[in-house]
Amino acid sequence: MSAPILSSRARYVVLFTAIGALLFDGVELGLMPVASLSVSQSLLGAAFTPAAGGDWFARFTAALMLGAAVGGIFLGSLGDRIGRTRALGVSVLFYSVFAGLGALVQTQEQMLALRFLVGLGVGGVWPNAVALAAECWPDKSRPIVAGLMGAALNCGILMLSQIARTWHITPESWRWLFQLAAVPAVLGVVALTLIPESPLWQASQSKRRESAAGSPGDGSDSASPLRQLLRPPLLRLTLIGVLIGSIPMVGAWAASKWMIPWADKVGGATASGYKALTQGWWALGAVLGSFFGAQIAGWLGRRRAYAMISAATTVLTLLMFLGTAPLQASFLPIVFAQGFVATLFFGWLPLYLPELFPTHVRAAGSGIAYNVGRFATGLGVLAAGALFAALDGSYPKVGATCGLIYLLGTFVIWWAPDTTDRKLKE
Repeated sequence: MSAPILSSRARYVVLFTAIGALLFDGVELGLMPVASLSVSQSLLGAAFTPAAGGDWFARFTAALMLGAAVGGIFLGSLGDRIGRTRALGVSVLFYSVFAGLGALVQTQEQMLALRFLVGLGVGGVWPNAVALAAECWPDKSRPIVAGLMGAALNCGILMLSQIARTWHITPESWRWLFQLAAVPAVLGVVALTLIPESPLWQASQSKRRESAAGSPGDGSDSASPLRQLLRPPLLRLTLIGVLIGSIPMVGAWAASKWMIPWADKVGGATASGYKALTQGWWALGAVLGSFFGAQIAGWLGRRRAYAMISAATTVLTLLMFLGTAPLQASFLPIVFAQGFVATLFFGWLPLYLPELFPTHVRAAGSGIAYNVGRFATGLGVLAAGALFAALDGSYPKVGATCGLIYLLGTFVIWWAPDTTDRKLKE
C-alpha cells in the first residue's frame, strides 16, 4: 500500500505551520535568558543579589529543560499514536497557555513550576514538527526543509531579542512579555484542527492495523513506540541518537547561554538594552547556522560534518569567554560567530534524526534523541549553577569550563550510522 501524496499547497501549509510552531518555540527558549534577572529582582525584592540572580537563572533554565525532556519523549510518542498534527497542536497549546500564566506569578517558585510546564510543550513541538515536515516533503527537498526547521527556532530567539531592544525588560516592566508569549495558542488550535496529516504516518498506521487484524502488512511490532525504542533492535539507534542530541543541547544551555547574564551584568548599568543586543547578535548567527547545518551535512556527509562542527564550536566557545568580554569591540562579532557555528548542530539534527528511525517510531525516536539531552542539560545547568558559585560568580570561567562538552562530539559521532544516502520510507 503506497502512501497518499499531498498537493503542493498542502505541503506548504504543513511547512509554514511547522515553522510557526518552532518559531514560537524559540521565543520560549529565549524568554528567560533576557528576562530572568529582571524577574528575580522584581520577585525577590530586597533579597536579590547578583549571586541569587545567577542561581535562579540556572533553576529556571533547568526547569524548562527538564520539562522539555519529559514533553519531548511523551508528546513525541503521542505523535506516533494520534498523529503528528494533533500532537503538534497540543504541544503549542501547552507552551502558550503556561507561558501566559507567567504574567500572573507572585513568587519565584510559581515561575519555576510554570517554566517546567512550558517546557512540556517546548519539548513536544520539535519531534512532531520535524517528523511532520520530513514526511510531507520529498527526499531531495529535505536538506532545505531541515534547514528551515532549525532556522525557525533561532528566528524566534532573534525576534524576541529585537522586541526586547525596543521595549526594555526591567524589574518594573516584564509581565507584558509573558502575556505576549501566550499569543501562539491560536496556532495551536489551527494545528490541532485544520492541518493535513503526514501521509507516511497514515500509511504506517494502516499497515499496523492490517497486521493487528491478521492481514498482510509490514509486520511492525504492536508494542508502544517507547517500548520498541528501548529494546533491540532499535535500542542501539536510540542510544546513539541520545548521545549526539545531548552534546549540542548541554553545550548550548550549560555553557553558551551564560554570555547573556554576563552581558547584562557588565553592560546593563550603562546600556539597558545590551543584554538584548547580545542575544540579537547571537541569534542572528544562530539563524544562519541552523539553516546551513543541514546543507553542510549534505555536502560533507553526516558524520564528518558533525565532527567538524564539534571541534569548531569548542574553539569559538573558549574564545568567547576567555578571549573577549562584554563592551569590548570584539565581543559581539565573536558572539555572532559562536552563535553561527554552535547552531550548525540544530540544522544537522532535523536532517539526521528522521533518517535514523523508521516511520512508526520516528516522532518518538526523534523526541527521545533530542530531548533526553534536556535531562542531561537540566542536570548540567544545575551543576553549572553550583560551579558558578564555586567560581565566585565568574561568568567567563563557568562558560569556558562547561563549553568543553563540545569536544565529546568529535569522538561519539563515529559510533553513529552514516545515513547520507538513506531515504525515508513508509
